[in-house]
Amino acid sequence: MFTPLYKYGYFGLEISFVIAFIIGLLFGFVLERAGFSSSRKLAGQFYLRDNTVLKVMFTAIVVAMVGMLYLNWAEIFDITRLYLNPTYLWPQFVGGIIMGTGFVIGGYCPGTSLVASAIGKIDAMFYVLGSLLGMLIFGEVYPLFQEFTVSGAMGQVTLSDWLHLRPGLIAFFIILFALGMFWGADLLEKKFAHEEGAS
Repeated sequence: MFTPLYKYGYFGLEISFVIAFIIGLLFGFVLERAGFSSSRKLAGQFYLRDNTVLKVMFTAIVVAMVGMLYLNWAEIFDITRLYLNPTYLWPQFVGGIIMGTGFVIGGYCPGTSLVASAIGKIDAMFYVLGSLLGMLIFGEVYPLFQEFTVSGAMGQVTLSDWLHLRPGLIAFFIILFALGMFWGADLLEKKFAHEEGAS
């Protein structure tokens, strides 16, 4: 858990692993309770019949974003000390396509496959094994793609840095976008549920 609490020395590395483990358990529990251990529910997103994934993910993004901005404004949370993964545009774009394709075919993403495996779902266990095999193969052929994996380097950049807009304005636009997505998702669910029922 590499957050400002850790960087300010409130606890050591060992405690940070314990905290990360507890957060991981809670995260898995919430995913399972939201129905994300069901490949049918997850695949329903791609058929536009069940947009729970979209709604839960956008809700999580908005809550975390607003929470961090407010705590930063209140000088409780120093957002500048939060670790950001560096952006490598092209490999992350290709990786997103590969992961999305695997999501459609297998019915899980990496996180939900572990949740489903933990409650004993056989298809999810095969998905996890396939993921591990893919990692092993990638590790073996990594020298062939090493230069590509660092292409499009942009450093630790945020949307506000990239668009040269204030973080609060970016948050406002994302909230509007999320509300629009929720509205559109409801319309699509009604349309496709009606068509499925008629057939």
